[in-house]
Formats: sequence, C-alpha cells, structure tokens
Amino acid sequence: MTALPPNESLFAALRAAFPDDLDATAIETAAPDGMPLYYTWDDIDRASARMANLLGSLGLPDGSRVAVQVEKSVEALLLYLATLRAGLVFLPLNTAYQSAEIAYFIGDAEPAVVVCTPGNFGWVSKIAFTAGTAHVFTLGDDRTGSLLDRAAHHGETHEAARKGPDDLAAILYTSGTTGRSKGAMLTHGNLRSNAVMLNDYWGWRRDDVLIHALPIFHVHGLFVAIHAALLGGSKMIWFQKFDPRTVIAAMPRATVFMGVPTLYVRMLGENALAHEAARNMRLFISGSAPLLIETFRDWQHRTGHTILERYGMSETIMLTSNPYQADARHGGQDERRGGTVGFALPGVGLRVVGDDDRELPAGETGNIQVRGANVFKGYWRMPEKTAEEFTPDGWFKTGDVGVVDERGYVRIVGRSKDLIISGGYNVYPAEVEGTINDMPGVMESALVGVPHPDFGEVGVAVVIPRPGAQLDGDAILSALKSQLANFKIPKRCFVAQELPRNTMGKVQKNLLRAQYQGLFA
Repeated sequence: MTALPPNESLFAALRAAFPDDLDATAIETAAPDGMPLYYTWDDIDRASARMANLLGSLGLPDGSRVAVQVEKSVEALLLYLATLRAGLVFLPLNTAYQSAEIAYFIGDAEPAVVVCTPGNFGWVSKIAFTAGTAHVFTLGDDRTGSLLDRAAHHGETHEAARKGPDDLAAILYTSGTTGRSKGAMLTHGNLRSNAVMLNDYWGWRRDDVLIHALPIFHVHGLFVAIHAALLGGSKMIWFQKFDPRTVIAAMPRATVFMGVPTLYVRMLGENALAHEAARNMRLFISGSAPLLIETFRDWQHRTGHTILERYGMSETIMLTSNPYQADARHGGQDERRGGTVGFALPGVGLRVVGDDDRELPAGETGNIQVRGANVFKGYWRMPEKTAEEFTPDGWFKTGDVGVVDERGYVRIVGRSKDLIISGGYNVYPAEVEGTINDMPGVMESALVGVPHPDFGEVGVAVVIPRPGAQLDGDAILSALKSQLANFKIPKRCFVAQELPRNTMGKVQKNLLRAQYQGLFA
C-alpha cells in the first residue's frame, strides 16, 4: 500500500492510496439494463469533486450532517466520498426505514442536507423541511436524481477540507435496549486507523479484486469493505443486490469476498459453488452475525477455503479477527478457528471482566470491554449515556458476553442486551415490542431470537391480549410491516395468555427462546 500522509483526514488517506494509473478500472458494475459499466479511478476523483463542490456551494456550517437514505449505487459511494472531501459528516440510513423512523433520525441529527430516492421525495422532503433541513436532493440507483443534475454544473477539481483525527466523519445510528436510537459518532481517526490496520492484517494487495455485494448503510459494507478496496488501490466488482449465482460466477475474476453468514448459507445452496469456482479467491471474510460451525465446515468442504470470521460494532468498527497469516503476537498462530472471532486486532485492547469490572482470567466468561484508536467519540447529543457506557479507566462496554482462551482466541457467547442479529442486521426487541404494545387489544409482548437456517437468527413474538380482546398473530405481523423496516418484523407471532416470569416479575426470555428453539429447524 502507498505510504499515507500522517494525521490527515480519512479522505486524504483514501485518495493518497489511488494507483498511479488513474485510467485503470476501479469499479465494475452493471447498468439497470444489464450492460456493464466501468468507473476508473479518475472517474471517482472527478465525480466526487463535483459533488463536494456542490456541497461546498451550500454555505453549510462546519460539522453539518448529510443524511442519506438511497438504494445502493456507485453514485451513492461517490456521495460518501464527497461528504468526507467537503469536511462534512456522513449519516447513512437503512433503506428499509419507514417514515416514523426517518422522522426520528432527522429530528435528532438535524442534518443540513438530506438525500433520498426519487420515489420517496414527497414524504421524506416533508419530514426534512418540517425539521428545518434546508436542502433535500434525490439520487436514484440508475444514475438519475437532482443531486447529479446539480453536481454536473460544478467543477471537477476540489481541494479536500483539512480534518484532524478527532474531527467527526460519520454518525451511525444503533438502537438501544430502551428503543431509542443512539448516534455513534465516528471520527476521521477512528475510521482511518482501523482501515489502515485491517489492510495490513488481512494482507491486502494492489492486485486484489473485491466482490462487493453488501449494503452500504452500515459498518461492514460502507467502512470495512469499501475502505479496504480504496486503501488497497484495488478493483471492486460491485453488485447492487446480492444474488448467490451471480456472485459465484464472479469469483474466478476476484480474490476477496466479504459477507454476512446468510450470504454464505445461500451460496452453499447453489450447485455451482465448488473448488473450481473459488480457484482464484484468497480470502473469504464473514461478520455482522455469528457464523454457524456447520456453515464454516461446509464452506471448507465445498470450496477448499476457510472463512475468516471477525467481530466489530458500529461504535468501534473492527475489534477482532481470525488470522489471515501467522500472528507473531500469539506465538505465530495462523489457524482460523470456527466458533471464534479470532484475536484482538493490533492496537485494540480487549478484556473480559466480571460485573465489578475486574478482569477475569483466560477461560472465564464475562463482559467484553475494549479500547483503542478505533473506539468512537461517544453518542450524539447523549453525554450521560456516553458516560454510562465507558468505565472510569476508559474502556468501552460492548454489551457482549464472551471468553478469551489461553491462546488469545475470543469467543462471543451471548449478548447482554438481548440483541437479535438477523441476516446481519441488528434487531432490538424493545423497539419491536413497543410498537406491538401500542396496537389495540395488546396488553404486553416479548420478542426473542431463535436459530434460523437462512438468516442465522430471527425474531419470534409472543403477545398477551387484553381481557376480552381477540388477537391474530398474522394480523399483528401485517400491521407491523407498515411501521417498521422489514428486517425487524418477526417471522412468527404467537398469542398466549401469559409470559413466563421470575419471582421479581421479570419476563424470562431464556424460557421463551428454549420453547421456540426448534421452530425453524
């Protein structure tokens, strides 16, 4: 990788890593009609400059947020780079979010700019203008929209804003157990330090070709995958949506794939997946949800490759990784162990503690805490919550429960906040339960995660009716679809007369999980 300028912005680091040949292909994708499209490194440079100049022409205050809810496209990636280039703060929003969710995010973050899909302009612009947002643009996944129309009138050169390691680069919203979403503030230093370290740890090469089939509104697809390719000066084969057959067909022309466990499960269902298809691949990476040991072993058998599983969070980017090659810090071990997320990455401090925050010896299970240059600045406009989530000596409480063995391998054994990870997306039970509880005739509800062969884990809701009320589980699920993103909708909903409780009256979700454990087996 090209030597990077010290202590400069994330964009400066990414731009410095571009190859000398700017006419080389940086991104290969397909137009809506299926015809191939090729973007050169020079295209990325010039198009992001135009967008950055457009943002700069708006006269926005320093630190202004740019909220983006659009379908995946190369132009959406260019908008991310343009936001960094202009020195503004990028705020990606899941494309599945509905109006009530978008209203909360816009009201809380108060973005100066909102970018949405052309089809959503009517309702999104109403929310944004009501909240005081001055500028609303559209961006389609077919290279259309007012953002591109306006940017076309601006110059294709731009001097990037100077930003230091502590300056804010992005805000990622991650819901809490109370149902209220929290905006994790990530700085240029957080993102840059983690990206540079991962490029070295995963042995990134200039001739690598990344298959990018992930969404770009969260850490995995936006930061980990994109930063890796850009810092490597490496080509991406870009898919707007994941399709197992087309991804497998692209493998002979690629070297790296990053995905959530669900994607690996779906590819294992295709006959085309075999040693021959993966002959040129050097690295398969999995994250965002636990990888079942069956998937890990089946992939080895079918492809001859061992998946590298890693662990991270919105607040910290990547924290641990199974080794790509021998790790000198751990006796030269290079084994990727199924059921673990590997070692703490270089520069990351990780400890397992008891409830008194005292570090536990190897082999004992406890709460995972971390620190390092990758750990976020805090929660947006929530200083009290930020203070609660850090120990007095500066360690961040991840909320995950795990164990570190005597060799240094980390294993995640549970989540202290009942988080459900379905297909790589976080589902927070309190939010779904709150929505169900507001429905007519509902007295109480509980949502638990159970194993699923495709999504890894899905939600199952148990609902208690009010006296005299008649409830239907399917009708409740149908009503939820108009209020919450699809990935949050439980797969099943059962109506019961009571929930299991302990002597203190707390719902025993462990018993509900056990009851429905084999529902999708």
